[in-house]
Amino acid sequence: METARQNFEDTFRALAKPEIHRTIDVAIPTRDGERIRGRLYLPSGDAALPLTVYFHGGGWLLGSIDSHDVTTRRLANASGSAVLSVDYRRGPDYRFPTAVYDAVDALEWAVSAETQLPVDCSRVAVAGDSAGGNLAAALSLHVRDTGSVLLRHQLLVYPVTTCDLDRGFDDEYQAIMLERDEMQWHQDNYLPTPEFADDPRVDVLSADLTGLPETTIILAECDPIRPQGELYAEAAQAAGVELEVHRTPGMVHGFFGLDEVFPAATSAMEFAGARLARAFDSELIR
Repeated sequence: METARQNFEDTFRALAKPEIHRTIDVAIPTRDGERIRGRLYLPSGDAALPLTVYFHGGGWLLGSIDSHDVTTRRLANASGSAVLSVDYRRGPDYRFPTAVYDAVDALEWAVSAETQLPVDCSRVAVAGDSAGGNLAAALSLHVRDTGSVLLRHQLLVYPVTTCDLDRGFDDEYQAIMLERDEMQWHQDNYLPTPEFADDPRVDVLSADLTGLPETTIILAECDPIRPQGELYAEAAQAAGVELEVHRTPGMVHGFFGLDEVFPAATSAMEFAGARLARAFDSELIR
């Protein structure tokens, strides 16, 4: 596991970091008394920036706020939003639902009056890629049901929405960045037992999606788990969720934010940034 994690980090280490106004490292308290890392990205000195809370990908086992530093910098600059990147705890050391609880705790901490982040806590969105998209989607369901935070938007980048690989894996693109066995390995090391795959905080595709915030889904054509985002989009639209999908031809899983490697990634980032900016600038009617 440690070798896999280090290889994942090394993949992104050499990327050039886009300039950004300021970053602030923070320690986020969790319900069990532990603290997890976070990093706040501020694209300007505006004291009333909206806030996007971001969850990195890596199959619930890999990745960190460092591996996704370039992506979150680009998203902050593209959206004009402060971005709080959350270093949630990963399996198998911390199995489901710890990462979901960390996501909830991070969001509620960020908007708490006591925290006093330099952001406008009335304009909040959640975002994530791959397994981080799964956490963002689960978090949107949680706050819809509890009313703890009123979200303006959820941005889901090639999200994991189900553990059912018969539904959610396109064998035409098997072994292009992701393999079916690899996906199963991630599930086996995230879930306490296979039965948890049906929990709506994991299987967000099967959850009741009514009442969710405006949604953007970013997909890659040559991604084996592209069907998971497509099926979620269909289900969300059927539930009355306002939603737009951006699908990039020829792109692979993991491309988002990697403009230095994939020039086609720029348009997806611009689309995501514009969607967030529009959501933050519009009147919130719920």
